[in-house]
This record gives sequence, C-alpha cells and structure tokens, in this order.
Amino acid sequence: MKNIAFFIAKLCLVLLTFVGLVLSAIVLNAFLTNYTPKEKEKLLQKGNAKKQAGDVFTFLTWNIGFSGFGTESDFFLDNGKMSTPRKEWSAKNFKGISDLVQRSPQIDFFLFQEIDTHAKRSWYTNHVEKIGELLPNFGSTFTPNLKVKYIPHPLLDPVGDVESGLASFSRYKATESTRYRLFGEYNFIYAMFFLKRCMLLERFELENGKELVVINTHKSAYDGGKFKKVQMKLLKSIAQKEYKKGNYVVVGGDWNQCPPNFDGNTFLRAGMKASKEENIENDFLTDWEWVFDPSVPTNRKLDKPYNPAKTFTTILDFYLISPNLELVTARTIDQQFAFSDHQPVYMRVKIKE
Repeated sequence: MKNIAFFIAKLCLVLLTFVGLVLSAIVLNAFLTNYTPKEKEKLLQKGNAKKQAGDVFTFLTWNIGFSGFGTESDFFLDNGKMSTPRKEWSAKNFKGISDLVQRSPQIDFFLFQEIDTHAKRSWYTNHVEKIGELLPNFGSTFTPNLKVKYIPHPLLDPVGDVESGLASFSRYKATESTRYRLFGEYNFIYAMFFLKRCMLLERFELENGKELVVINTHKSAYDGGKFKKVQMKLLKSIAQKEYKKGNYVVVGGDWNQCPPNFDGNTFLRAGMKASKEENIENDFLTDWEWVFDPSVPTNRKLDKPYNPAKTFTTILDFYLISPNLELVTARTIDQQFAFSDHQPVYMRVKIKE
C-alpha cells in the first residue's frame, strides 16, 4: 500500500510539474511576443483605390465575428461552450459574408470588425485578403487588435494563435490611415492574451478642399463599462477636433453599448431574461446624429445557438455623423444572424448644402 501511495504521489508531482512547465512556457512565449502597439501609429492603405470622394457616401459596418458565429453557434465567453467553429460552419459563414460584399456594388466604405488574417479559430483563412479579392478597385487598411501566439483558454479547446482586428475598405484613396490605441488596462498576465482595442481613422480629400474623416471602431466588451468611458472620451476629442476644422466625420462600428435613448431590451420577448445594456450618454455630442435602425437588432447573445423566440438581441452596431452631414437612409440588413452574431448596418449620407 505504501508503495502504491508513493507511486501515486510521485505521479501527481510529475504531472503538476509538467503542467507548471507548460503554463510557464505559454506565459513566457506570450511575454516575449506580446503585441504592444503605440498610442498612435501611421498605417498604409493598400490596394487600387484611385477615385476622389464626391458629396454622397454609402457605408456598411459589420462585426463578422471571425466567421465563427452562425445560427448554430454559441461562445465560451458568453456562457456557451464553443471557441473554434467546425470548419464547414466557418466556411459557410464566410461565404455568406463574401456574398453580401459581392451583392453590394453601391457601397463606398466597408468597415469590418473581428476580421482575422491568421488564426486557428478561422481555420487560417485570411479574411482581409479574401475580401480584398472581391473588391479589386478598393483600397484596404488593416490593423490588429488581437495578436497572440497562443491563447490556452478554454482548456479542452484552446483558442490558439490569433491575428485579428479592424479592416476598412474604400473605393477612395486615403491620404492618411492612423491607428489610435484605446485604453484598456487589464492586469499584465490577462492583457497579454486579450484584445488591444483601437480605432482606425482614415482621411479622404474632397473637391471642396475639406476632408471626409472615417473612423472604424470596436469598443471594449466584458469590462463593466469602465474602459468604454475612457475610450469614448478619446473618440469625442478626435471627432470634435476634426469637425471644428470643417471636416466631415463618420464613426461606425461595434460600440458594445446601445445608442443614447435606446432601450436595450426593446426586442425582449416572453420567457427571455432581461439584460441591463449600457447606453452612450445622451449629451455625448448633442449636435451630432446617432444613426441606427430601431426596428432590427444588430447583436445576439451567444450563450446558446440562435433561436428567434428565445435568444436575447439588441442594438450595438451603428454610426455617429457630424452636423455637416445629412442622413439619407439607414437600415440593418436582417439576416437572422445566419453568418455572425452581429448584423450588417447600411447607411447613406450626403454633405449638407
């Protein structure tokens, strides 16, 4: 019995030592390869965009969820189980995303969030490259907000290596593309494996001598609201500065909060659990216009596969436009969350006379 107990104790010690060494190696690797972007970084717009912008512009913003979240999916960070979708699910979702891009020849600006360039979770499909092939006369700018060699969580199906971020595609030539770091001070160990939030700002010359400033953004989630408040202050400062110059400003993306004065439980149905969704402050930029379609949700919970009668939905994806722009139309493209946990939002604006 003593020999058996000694053997078991020794085996446990060996296993614990092995696990400790593996975890230490993962943390050390993350430390040595830690992505540490600067507060402000100049980027290069690639592609074949040549046209100068006119006075009417169309946009489509979409968090494509790394082509991982069709109707059949849940997600471990939303109390679901999945971290990596099946290969056929990922392919089906990305085909749906690609089909919409191809069916949208009228769009001038595509603003994508959670778009992968190299990741286990998306089966190493370079989404930016693939979408760029569908838009041969567009310029493209990509900036990562998640760049990790290996994410060990969840234990039974680790996320693995990821390079993902924001991508903006435009039929117009950008005169400037800049990445702005957004505040998000998680503890050091956690931060090495989590998103480094950012905004992607691009400038486009107009015939009247002014500039159209387009900002692609993806604000923090799972933060209790504390990081978003600081991130919104930076956005406000930049937007106001550009507007005071006489420029035209459009901000679009996944805000991870509801628009001002919108009830986050608007689409709540019987049997669903209400959610206390955060709202952007009513007086954030009082003369500016928040643009969204109040009749169609843009985001769903991922605790379970999508069920229109049971899944909580709300609006987290929308636009903010400066007072010198006039809204022509806006609508959410209702796909019943077939290809992502977010739905694409279309907008058409024009310069005011």
